[in-house]
Amino acid sequence: MSREFLWYIPNTVLAGHRGDDTVDGWGSLEYSVDLAQRAERNGWGGALIGTGWGRPDSFVIATAIAARTTTFAPLVAIRPGYWNPAHFASAAATFDQLSRGRLLVNVVTGADDVRAYGDLDLDKSRRYDRTREFLQLVRRLWREEDVTFDGEYFSVEHSTLEPRTFGADKGRHPKLYFGGASAAAEEVAAAEADVQLFWGEPLDGIAERIERLSALSEKLDREHPPLEYGLRVTTLVRDTSEEAWHDAEAKVAELAGKPSVLLLHNAGSAEGQRRLSDLAGRGEVLDSCLYTTPSKYGGEGAGTTWLVGSADEVAAALQKYRDLGVSHFILSDTPYVSEVSRIGEQVLPLLRDTAS
Repeated sequence: MSREFLWYIPNTVLAGHRGDDTVDGWGSLEYSVDLAQRAERNGWGGALIGTGWGRPDSFVIATAIAARTTTFAPLVAIRPGYWNPAHFASAAATFDQLSRGRLLVNVVTGADDVRAYGDLDLDKSRRYDRTREFLQLVRRLWREEDVTFDGEYFSVEHSTLEPRTFGADKGRHPKLYFGGASAAAEEVAAAEADVQLFWGEPLDGIAERIERLSALSEKLDREHPPLEYGLRVTTLVRDTSEEAWHDAEAKVAELAGKPSVLLLHNAGSAEGQRRLSDLAGRGEVLDSCLYTTPSKYGGEGAGTTWLVGSADEVAAALQKYRDLGVSHFILSDTPYVSEVSRIGEQVLPLLRDTAS
């Protein structure tokens, strides 16, 4: 089982993402490159680069960063519909070949401002059907020559990529990460993804989902190597537990004082988000240090729940996810520039020391 420790590059034009107080240089290439280089120096394998209409294009940003780093592997978020699968497969293969195999891909199915970039306004079930077809075609284009495919959403005739992905002659291609907690999403993951990403649910929820996805993979006769699992979560780390909880509560108080954040909050927007938002009803702190209160004040996605504590405490909490079978970790906290060093220096060595 491969193991990956990744950071996060916000990739937004407007400053203030998740409370980051950085202003100078925010949204510039220099900021993103500096963050990637800090990640590289502090033991991270790479970082997730977020996507969304109205944000810089994730593939362009990743390409520029790769040219100014050595080992940094960008996990590039992309959306079917924004990308045609053959166009994406070609762009990804070119990037992967030029970077000598450093590309990772996060396939996002959730709705965006689809009309703004000319996509179809599909319901959730059809979006996941399209994503499954997208992944099937991309995989074929990466490993086969002279591909003809006639699906419900996409079709190609006699399509062959040049260049191939790095290591294609040995069957290698960029890892395909995928998120989603609905039944439709889990079917796509079990059949076609390489890594299923979870948000910061408690251990019992993650264990339940891994068991279900494993059984679903068998039921669907998965033809790829076994599905791997990843965790995307905020990690607030300080020298002591007391300092960490003091700062976590101060951050939540700041969120609570910004009603504009709550106006954007849509707890029921997706099954995964609903699961996270419902956790606050079980308690303010779950497991050893999973803080659920941010969800009450507009925290969404990876910012809905936080692992809070000293480096030892947060590393121990992450190790429990590893014990369940999670091997890919995408961590972050703000300010991104300072925390990439703190968590890289204090938490990652502890996880590597316990790695089997």
